[in-house]
Amino acid sequence: MQRYPWTDGVNYVTQCPISPGKRFRQQIVLSNEEGTLFWHAHSDWSRATVYGAIVILPPKTHTYPFPKPHAQVPILLGEWWNDGVEQVYKNFLAEGRNPKVSDAFLMNGQPGDLYPCSKQDTFKLSVEAGKTYLIRMVNAMMNYIMYFKIHNHNITVVGMDGTYTKPLNTDHVAIAPGQTMDFLLEANQPPNRYYMAGVVNATEADYVPTTGILDYLGNYTPPSSSPVLPSFPDLSGNWASTHFSKRLRSLANDNYRIQVPKNITRNLFFVLSINLWPCLTNSCVQSERLLASVNNVSMLLPQTGNILEAYYKGIRGVFTPDFPAQPPRVFDFTQGDFPQSESHPRFGTAVYVLEYNSEVEIVLQGTNLGEGIDHPMHLHGYTVYVVGTGFGNFDPTRDPENYNLVDPPLMDTFAVPRNGWAVIRFKANNPGVWYMHCHFERHLSWGMKMVFIVKDGEGPNEKMLPPPPDMPPCDAPPQALVFRI
Repeated sequence: MQRYPWTDGVNYVTQCPISPGKRFRQQIVLSNEEGTLFWHAHSDWSRATVYGAIVILPPKTHTYPFPKPHAQVPILLGEWWNDGVEQVYKNFLAEGRNPKVSDAFLMNGQPGDLYPCSKQDTFKLSVEAGKTYLIRMVNAMMNYIMYFKIHNHNITVVGMDGTYTKPLNTDHVAIAPGQTMDFLLEANQPPNRYYMAGVVNATEADYVPTTGILDYLGNYTPPSSSPVLPSFPDLSGNWASTHFSKRLRSLANDNYRIQVPKNITRNLFFVLSINLWPCLTNSCVQSERLLASVNNVSMLLPQTGNILEAYYKGIRGVFTPDFPAQPPRVFDFTQGDFPQSESHPRFGTAVYVLEYNSEVEIVLQGTNLGEGIDHPMHLHGYTVYVVGTGFGNFDPTRDPENYNLVDPPLMDTFAVPRNGWAVIRFKANNPGVWYMHCHFERHLSWGMKMVFIVKDGEGPNEKMLPPPPDMPPCDAPPQALVFRI
């Protein structure tokens, strides 16, 4: 969305909601993306079912940086509630705790034949022996990192978030909500039917994997029983997703150059926490409700207007330009034991302002406050280099020595590990208003979000473009959906 945040689509950040019966034309301005991207609704929890993939092919004068596949197949992973998702959302906010556990996981809209509701409609991928297929995977899950594997098959990851990667051969992948992944599947096993399965690392309930079937074409007798489920590695512990993502690398060659910022002009340290707040309503199931924060600020979206319009038109009172560059205090983020009162955040609609062309490094530090957990963070308007990640408290003296500044992966959604940290770098050369948030939907709803304003540059191609004529008007949100402390 180069220089054009107007159709970035975030309610009360870059636009006001599209009212019932009204319309708004989204103009998507791509830059140098190539591969698979994820689109979804950004209003309350409507993205649970309103989502899809955007596929950007190589230019006609070029080809892929790997042998051209025989075919391309999208696989979208999602969640399903038997209840209306808006009711799940309202109940979750009212009760102040974790949302109701979803009733099923989905693969291309179907739970799979381990669930009684879709035995006849399980997703099937038909392949020819000896052919290679490009799988374009999107994790549209609301609240979980998904682990995906195909029985008896290895795959080769070749892209993440609309950029190519060095080929990574693996028997399984870990993909966080909001991420996309391109991988090559070679149909090189004896013709048969094989399970594809997706599982999550979670302790709240006994989750049934979502399944699909890899079905070889040809003359053979398929087994009368169900295929064998793939076996996954041990997913316990805080390393489960990071062990995979740490192996990703950018192509970083003459045809696909990278530009990792090395003259950092803005150093930021963002602490990601689950917080508690006294609940003063009868709807809460406990005396304190769960919240979430970045640098102890739990973000409240404007109740009238939106941040982009306020910034563009100079409207006062919608936001404050004082988001903190550092946490209010430094402590043992991952090992300490704190009283509940220590985890109370403050509330604000604060933004952090960046000068055009700033070279930015952000250390994102997870904590064990509330419930230590991974945080798949997503930055709108940018892809970022993930130059380092680790466990425990970030050490500003020791850890930068291990940064990868040669071929770090370029991503727009990246996992901050449980009780650990991740470091990203980017050049602030896309002027506008850009949202950063956790892609676990419950954490976003609790307040783990913030906004960057990137100022215009001096040149004519360094300034934010004007708004389209059909921007939705800014009416007050329905009172039932306003988050109440």
